[in-house]
Amino acid sequence: MAAALLGLIAGAIGPTAGLGRAPLSDKAASPSVATPSSRKPVKARGNAPAKSLSKGGAKTAAARRAAAKAKATDTPPLPEPVRSEAASRVIAWVGSAHDNGTLPYIVIDKQAASLSLFDAKGTFLGETPVLLGIGIGDDSTPGVGAKDLSEIGPAERTTPAGRFVAKFGRAFGRQRVLWVDYANSVALHAVITTHKKEQRVQRLLSPTPDDNRISFGCINVGTSFYTKQIRPLFLKTGGVVYILPDTKPLDTVFPRVRLLPYLAPTAPAEQVSG
Repeated sequence: MAAALLGLIAGAIGPTAGLGRAPLSDKAASPSVATPSSRKPVKARGNAPAKSLSKGGAKTAAARRAAAKAKATDTPPLPEPVRSEAASRVIAWVGSAHDNGTLPYIVIDKQAASLSLFDAKGTFLGETPVLLGIGIGDDSTPGVGAKDLSEIGPAERTTPAGRFVAKFGRAFGRQRVLWVDYANSVALHAVITTHKKEQRVQRLLSPTPDDNRISFGCINVGTSFYTKQIRPLFLKTGGVVYILPDTKPLDTVFPRVRLLPYLAPTAPAEQVSG
């Protein structure tokens, strides 16, 4: 009797309830609880948010790219400043002959004490005043790069004219500068303010180029223009620097400028500088 009664109780409660355990697997459960058709909706619901987020993220990124592209397209080109005839000829020649190759470039007009910056495609990016060597001349004195600064006389402190392939490198005190003519220690860097009596910042800000001759031959530019425009553009690949002469004829320093009338005009698509 007792055995029969226990059997009836076990049958009513179920085979696992007395042990306090859940079914060991889906296979042990009722077919109506764990059939493949009942699992599919759960799986779909679990993946739906991730798929939706992925699409949403892609759409957001695409929208940002489109907005940035539209903004770049809508940005008007910088107006070209009034330049000397020599500077205009060199800039026109570089743009037509693509003398810079695939590198950004700089054109420095020593007589006007100004610098014009262009990207590799010839887009005009800005102009800024510069400080130059105190000596008037277009050549570096032989061996000047090996001398101490105290040994360099005023007449030797010239900024050489010509075409230079410039790259960033180390200078004294671990400072990184854009080396224009490494052999003769001519670099382009931010304005130096160590010697207050030289008033280099004030010279840069003055309205005329008459007081922009103060350096040992290096080219000084304003710190903001140097760090925000020149440095990012030239840091990885370097670039080309064209320095116009003080006294020599332009065609002597840049003989290929004579080819300008015979070069094909720059394509309209590349004339983005306006």
